[in-house]
Amino acid sequence: MARKFPISSVNRISEINLTSMMDMTFLLLITFIITFPLMEQGVPVNLPRGLADDLKPEDAITLSLDARARVYLNDSPITLEQLARRMQDLGRRDPDATVRVRADAGLKYEEVVRILKILHDAKIARMALVTQADDRPQP
Repeated sequence: MARKFPISSVNRISEINLTSMMDMTFLLLITFIITFPLMEQGVPVNLPRGLADDLKPEDAITLSLDARARVYLNDSPITLEQLARRMQDLGRRDPDATVRVRADAGLKYEEVVRILKILHDAKIARMALVTQADDRPQP
């Protein structure tokens, strides 16, 4: 059986088909665009649920307390003594500074009050207790 076309006349395909690679790139881009706002940055804390106003994005300092009552200032671990000194300095420099307190829902109330006492002693009056949105229907 003879060939219909000689071997030399068959053109080689020398380009790469980018369609599937572009499809995958757009799929990943859309996935990141959708999931990025849902990812919370910082120390993993199981926040309590409650109704509150949305916090405005501003230059606020974030204090986080994890489930083991470890304290983090803007995602960096800090001792209570260091925190007291930093908050005293902040209270002197900027008395209108806002401090967001993110505490794990399983913590004892005493641990949260200890942090609030440090803020009060430092003369910081603007603080917000961060909670998760409560999606349950209200009675």
